[in-house]
Amino acid sequence: MLGESLARTLERGPDSAALFDLGTGAALMTEEAGGFGGTGPDILMVFRTLGRAAAVTPLLDSVVLGAGILAAAGEADLAEAAASGEARVAVALDEPGQRYDGTVATRAQGDRLTGEKSVVPGAEDATHLIVLATDGLYLVEAGAEGLALRGYALMDGGRAAEVTLKDAPARRIGEASLLERPLAAAILGLCADALGVMEKAVELTTDYLKTRKQFGRPIGSFQAVQHRMADLLTEVEQARSAVWNLAGNLDAPDRDRHVAATKSLVGRVALYVAEETIQLHGGIGMTEEYELAPLARRLLAADARFGDSDHHLERFIAVSAA
Repeated sequence: MLGESLARTLERGPDSAALFDLGTGAALMTEEAGGFGGTGPDILMVFRTLGRAAAVTPLLDSVVLGAGILAAAGEADLAEAAASGEARVAVALDEPGQRYDGTVATRAQGDRLTGEKSVVPGAEDATHLIVLATDGLYLVEAGAEGLALRGYALMDGGRAAEVTLKDAPARRIGEASLLERPLAAAILGLCADALGVMEKAVELTTDYLKTRKQFGRPIGSFQAVQHRMADLLTEVEQARSAVWNLAGNLDAPDRDRHVAATKSLVGRVALYVAEETIQLHGGIGMTEEYELAPLARRLLAADARFGDSDHHLERFIAVSAA
């Protein structure tokens, strides 16, 4: 029922307030964290629907990742506030010059943080920031002394910021290990979003091939084009199976292996779908006003976030060999 209501709400536009009023945030949180869902299939359903609508919302960063970390840290009140939309949480993990598993340089001296964080989605609108430092996770309130932001647009339609901390007041909330489950859930959400985007891009391409004519025939009737569409559908089906598999193993003992396998495959297929659907559309596929262009950018961004396809392939090999 929530999936149908969510789809109808998104038809009127990606209004974040309406999504929170619908209870979408609570659907992404476990009962222990104050929600009524939070399972792998719940996360998949919500973000697949958001992906099909190409909706830009704070649900992935503020709820799945941010509120998930807060709940794991015992910060129940703030976690519930984030899940209901009353608070916005940005999670600052990456740093300048860092590539995925790079060394963290942000340091705490007592209750003060100093360091720099890169590409922090939702930081401009956040009421709180969760910052990864050398000795764990810290909570920083927006507008704190010593906290500076430089915002910019992202290629997927959202916004992020470079964050600078200079003796900014902060409160330690726990070890970096608290990231494990929320980050895995966020990767599932990202992959489910990419799946929804891929499905929508394939539908647009199918409709185009049925209507665009050349030599008096729809171009979709030509065998060479049909072969390319068959390959495209096969790849998307593989991605769909991988995302469902991760959803079913989000809390399994070998979760890391499933996360790495899924992110690697979905990242590769996302790039393939972006390139192939534009190729099959021809020139109109590159037109900014056409619906496919923002979908393609969203797929490119999905591969890069939380580690690209090559990075997770290496992780999968390492975890499987351990």
